[in-house]
Amino acid sequence: MQVKFYCDLYISENWMNKKRKIMARLQKNRLQPAVYVIALSQGEQNQLEIFSAMLMKQHVFDDKELFVVGIADGYLDALYLVEEMTEEAYRETGDADIRRWILRRQHEYDGTERKY
Repeated sequence: MQVKFYCDLYISENWMNKKRKIMARLQKNRLQPAVYVIALSQGEQNQLEIFSAMLMKQHVFDDKELFVVGIADGYLDALYLVEEMTEEAYRETGDADIRRWILRRQHEYDGTERKY
């Protein structure tokens, strides 16, 4: 599995000091029971997916490229981060197409256009 991170990664406040460590563990697919991942949906019909980092150990993720936009301390905190993303996207664009907003910002950051 290949894990890429959003240029303006959303992360739970209480994990700001552990951000790099959590990111490195996600890239190495290490067990992190309390970590919830917010990623762009694999299919374009949905915008985001929220799941426990424990699910990344399943073989269905072996050949996947995951674009992580947020790291949360539990499911409820993940919902709060998605709410924050939605509000920011709406404030900047006038709609709630979070996927398009994130990909546009990532493209502006690194100058590449990718579909995740």
